[in-house]
Amino acid sequence: QVQLVESGGGLVQAGGSLRLSCATSRRTLNSYTMGWFRRAPGKEREFVAGINRSSTMRNYADSVQGRFTISKDNAKNTVYLEMNSLKLEDAAVYYCAASTGIGVPRSDGSYAYWGQGTQVTVSS
Repeated sequence: QVQLVESGGGLVQAGGSLRLSCATSRRTLNSYTMGWFRRAPGKEREFVAGINRSSTMRNYADSVQGRFTISKDNAKNTVYLEMNSLKLEDAAVYYCAASTGIGVPRSDGSYAYWGQGTQVTVSS
């Protein structure tokens, strides 16, 4: 059973920062590629960032490259998404997901397990 629990969402001003957390198990971190996705109102869910099992590969959406950083803390069994220089268009529900795929897939169809999501709101 793969459980993913997101936290860290909230309200932030444009230009500010937030760190999202995804708590899971050590077995999950060692067995799956981990990804972050988001869905804004009226839009489809989109890939944000991902990290492979060994943390040797990271992949980012063009829209967040240079602003967001994905990382894992194996001691805390947690995946993080550090979000800096937030923009209005970053507002969405953010989801943590786990994939058995090779590398870091960008397609949400490659991810079999999902968290419940955490809301990020960006104000002007």
